Amino acid sequence: MVPPNALSVTKGKRKKRRENLFLRRLFTNKLAVVGLIIVVLFTLVAIFAPFIAHFDPTKMDVNDALQSPGQDGHLLGTDSYGRDVFSRIVFGARVSLFVGVGAVVVGGAIGIILGLISGFYGGWVDSVIMRIMDGMYAFPFILLAIVLMTVLGSGLGNVILAIGIANVPTFSRIVRGQVLAVKQEEFIEVTRSLGAGDFNLLFKHILPNCSGPIIVYGTMGIAGAIISEAALSFLGLGIQPPNPSWGNILQEGRDYLQVSPHICLFSGMAIFLSVLGFNLFGDGLRDALDPKTRV
Repeated sequence: MVPPNALSVTKGKRKKRRENLFLRRLFTNKLAVVGLIIVVLFTLVAIFAPFIAHFDPTKMDVNDALQSPGQDGHLLGTDSYGRDVFSRIVFGARVSLFVGVGAVVVGGAIGIILGLISGFYGGWVDSVIMRIMDGMYAFPFILLAIVLMTVLGSGLGNVILAIGIANVPTFSRIVRGQVLAVKQEEFIEVTRSLGAGDFNLLFKHILPNCSGPIIVYGTMGIAGAIISEAALSFLGLGIQPPNPSWGNILQEGRDYLQVSPHICLFSGMAIFLSVLGFNLFGDGLRDALDPKTRV
């Protein structure tokens, strides 16, 4: 008979090997590393925004309106109200990342629970939950977010809630599919025969085995949430001026494309780079977590 401590050591070694294999797969993917670097840079910018920006992002001075990049100490110029574009983009990173992460957390929390219940119990429970998800899928993502924002009203919390709810159907579908596969595994039957309850099976055994696709979609979902927040703010339904957001910076700069294209250019670049970073990193995570991937 194998001693219990020997079993725990063996499990620890296997877990360590899996972690090493995952990291090796991830960091040998050059595009994933580029994406990770972009994500880390934007995160650092958001965290240290007060130390990076040298101007108040909401302070207006019409005498400095529409200045070109580099003029009078304004690295990326000023907007139509004389506000420093660089400072607004830097503080806008906080909003975008907070909305991106918050929306994925909200959507993931609801969608994962619904997906677990739907896939595990099946029958009429599965039918009811999936028909509700199908109804939500009938609306395009951004249209559903717009409808929710119209009902909830503007504001940071409502933006996170609206985008998060719009993410629920995808999370629930992904988790449901994983649960349907995992619950057929022999170890689930063994665990059930040993007296494990439904809660124990769902959250201690099934959910950890579904974590790979959830992590990958969650990472990519942050990119989608950033775009959605920018779109809502551009339409005037998201973050309201004078609070900085990449979307409302674009909206305010569209009337000055001929004379001051830098306003839209730099805010658009910020959206593009952040979304690119999360998508590249998400692709790398998907490949690293795929057991069929060869190093």
